[in-house]
Amino acid sequence: MDNGADEVIHGEAALIEQYLLALTEGDAGTFALADDCAVLKPPLGQDLVLTTDSLVEGIHFLAGDVPGFKALAVNISDLTAKGAAPLGYLLTLALAEAPTRKLMTKLTAGLAAAQTAFGCHLLGGDTDRTGGPMTLTITAIGAVPEGRMVRRAGARSGDVVYVSGTIGDAGLGLKLRRDPSLRDGFGLDREDAAHLLGRFDAPRPPVALAPVVLEYASASIDVSDGLAKDFLTLSRVSRVGGEIELTRVPLSRGAARALSSGGVSIDQIVSGGEDYEVLATVPSARAVEFEAAAAAAGVAVTAIGRMGGGRAALFLDASRQPVRLSGTGWEHL
Repeated sequence: MDNGADEVIHGEAALIEQYLLALTEGDAGTFALADDCAVLKPPLGQDLVLTTDSLVEGIHFLAGDVPGFKALAVNISDLTAKGAAPLGYLLTLALAEAPTRKLMTKLTAGLAAAQTAFGCHLLGGDTDRTGGPMTLTITAIGAVPEGRMVRRAGARSGDVVYVSGTIGDAGLGLKLRRDPSLRDGFGLDREDAAHLLGRFDAPRPPVALAPVVLEYASASIDVSDGLAKDFLTLSRVSRVGGEIELTRVPLSRGAARALSSGGVSIDQIVSGGEDYEVLATVPSARAVEFEAAAAAAGVAVTAIGRMGGGRAALFLDASRQPVRLSGTGWEHL
């Protein structure tokens, strides 16, 4: 046991040298985190793609958690949906109290694991004190061939709607974190529960799908606020309606068991958020190629609907009748 685990770290210089510097992986453009800025040279013929997300304690993660892995993952999810390859990231860490070695060990271990999983590294950032809750803000930087970033706008009538992975797991994982007794009510075994908890604590956006999205998708968005809300957003900015068949939404074994138990509704599954999967539209003529390319990349994708039919975005039941959802997803403000 490390008797110094709760020892307070005094000064930003010590924090950088002892914990953050290793995350740069020796990138010369970071100047060993000794300067105010870093230098990043875009790959030849590529555009830089930028995104940022914050995780606020008590809002995006539970008090006492140290979501290093998740903080980077939620940003990489945005890049994946744009067809971008990750290059690096900036980290802003705001703490209510002076950091301890235990806190920084957990944080940097999570970030290091995420860097390995997603193929990027720390470029720089900032540390500060706050009168509010702990906040981790990451700005992730990726690259795509010039002019080819896949936008939310771009879906066209007749396009097939696809989603990667499974939906609803993270939302159920959060419910289990808050009330472990729900495991029995949902009819879950230990493996099911561990899977759902893992999807909440350490989401794995399908980075291998990025080049497939780049090649085939007419529009794409990551599933962060809830499948229903993100589909509504894609439809709105593309100015074309569409439909999702709720019975075709892919579920993990645990989510399917929770649904069949009656402990959770399909509304809650498609509005739960934090799945960090990809929702993409693909021209019907290229749908078979898209599926084959996704399979070759090792990513499961499921056709769940189609764009068209005016400007309305609809959700259909097993009889293909429109249903009104009780909620669609996370509201930021």
